[in-house]
Amino acid sequence: MPIYRAPLRDFQFLTDEFLNVAQYKDVPGVGDVDTETVNAIWAEGARFCEEVLLPINQVGDKEGCTFKDGTVTLPTGFKEAYETYVQSGWTSFVCDPAYGGQGMPEWTNMPVTEMICSANLSFGLTPGLTHGAYNAIFLHGTDELKPRYLPKMTSGEWSGVMDLTEPHAGTDLGMIRTKAEPAENGTYKITGTKIFISAGEQNVTENIIHLVLAKLPGAPAGTKGISLFLVPKFLVNDDGSLGARNAVTCGSIEHKMGIHASPTCVINLDGATGYLLGEMNKGMKAMFTMMNAARIYVGVQGLGLGEVAYQNGAAYAKERLQMRAPTGAKFPEKPADPIIVHPDVRRMLLTMRAFAEGGRALVMEIALKLDLSHKHPDAKEREAADDFVQLMTPIVKSYLTDGGFENANLAVQVYGGHGYIAEHGIEQFVRDARIAQIYEGTNGIQALDLIGRKIPMGTGKYLRQVFYPMDAFMEQQKNNEAMKEFVKPLGKHITYLQQASLWLGAAGVSNPDDAAGGATEYARMFAMVYVGFLWARMAALALAKLEAGTDEKDFYEAKLETARFYIQRILPQSVGILATITNGAKSIMGMKAESF
Repeated sequence: MPIYRAPLRDFQFLTDEFLNVAQYKDVPGVGDVDTETVNAIWAEGARFCEEVLLPINQVGDKEGCTFKDGTVTLPTGFKEAYETYVQSGWTSFVCDPAYGGQGMPEWTNMPVTEMICSANLSFGLTPGLTHGAYNAIFLHGTDELKPRYLPKMTSGEWSGVMDLTEPHAGTDLGMIRTKAEPAENGTYKITGTKIFISAGEQNVTENIIHLVLAKLPGAPAGTKGISLFLVPKFLVNDDGSLGARNAVTCGSIEHKMGIHASPTCVINLDGATGYLLGEMNKGMKAMFTMMNAARIYVGVQGLGLGEVAYQNGAAYAKERLQMRAPTGAKFPEKPADPIIVHPDVRRMLLTMRAFAEGGRALVMEIALKLDLSHKHPDAKEREAADDFVQLMTPIVKSYLTDGGFENANLAVQVYGGHGYIAEHGIEQFVRDARIAQIYEGTNGIQALDLIGRKIPMGTGKYLRQVFYPMDAFMEQQKNNEAMKEFVKPLGKHITYLQQASLWLGAAGVSNPDDAAGGATEYARMFAMVYVGFLWARMAALALAKLEAGTDEKDFYEAKLETARFYIQRILPQSVGILATITNGAKSIMGMKAESF
């Protein structure tokens, strides 16, 4: 069975030193949280993930979900694990106290989410989706809907899912055919079929709240005519008790490459009773509340799998004996050296580690910005934080899910043939990680969102939230001799990113294919340079600690060495990406379709 130990020390480093959350102690609900309390919460979350979720991860993968007569049963141990999760209060962690929540900030929740995704991704999908549905109802629900549904979703007794995709309409949701007919008492009758609905039916919660995209009679064509509806599996009586079964059923579940313990459902709505959520014909606006949060959380899924893949690869590399080191035997008393002595194995492990720790810094930063965008008393500060979140959401989703899949693949490579064998559990990481690059908007769609919406916004308004802090850091460190090995190359690659941004901006006007053809590479380059900036900041902190003297010398030296690897071995890849982007789309679009 794979191993997993929650990276608690790294969480503490990021919140206490890298982000210095304490500087926001005067912002209620952001920096006024007691550090000891948060550390204790994380430690308890680590115990739950390591001792409860990890042991059933392979069980869930092997057993999968069972579908019979419209009912889905999760694998052995999952119902009991969910009950423990609920009883421990994890479902209410960041929810509003008005509905029974604990009111904790998002930055405290991201480590818990990462740990769950590392230990058992399939398990995490149900509460993760519920959190997204909760947010959509909280922001767009009426004063009648919110007290009726949110308390039970906060407690975890009820779950939430989103029903977007249809057999003929995936990315292009303007093509959906699900209909909503006005009915009595302000309700609607929803009819249609939705597919790929994660946790759309299961046996662990009493009720499932579906958020369904549908079109009203006479609605405008395309996405401008989409409305969002709350459709419960069981109707809810005025006193909050469950009423009759609604006309929403599971027709089947998919047989998938990975996440076997999470049911992916076909959902049939046959005149199901629904309630309008948000404004009529503006369902996409309300749904994006859920989807944007979901995209960040999907990024965390990639990060979580990337971390557990690294941990297992590193442990195996220190134990597996094969050949001798190129420079001579390091363990002459043994029949061979452990494979960690080999440069190529170290290259893979450091690539994995640099991704996990750099990605974690990115996640924690966007989580803090998310909190500030909602809770900072200064409107300008809220706007600036929201600009950062808007810009970085597609980056977080695409970079972390691509990297999580790459880490899982590298872990298999470190294991060699044993990684390809199911009993070790490493190949499961590859299969589970693959879906994260697809759902909640494929990574290609994230790239198009970045160049088509986020980069041009307000003549670079969003971009200023990235380039200004980078410029300020470079100015601050320009005379720091110890930091030259980090800031000098970083400065070059920031310039390359600016060149790519300008080229794509011009290309988007003259030839949209050039912009679209370079979008995915640009998103990767953007992430690569920004994470390089994060690593430089972490390197500065590590250097200062080591210079001042610390009892955790090994921790900070490892942080510094990982930063060096990133700057010297990963960041230089952006040069080639710049060349790829500026070559344009002629070689992409030149071949006739019939020649493929």
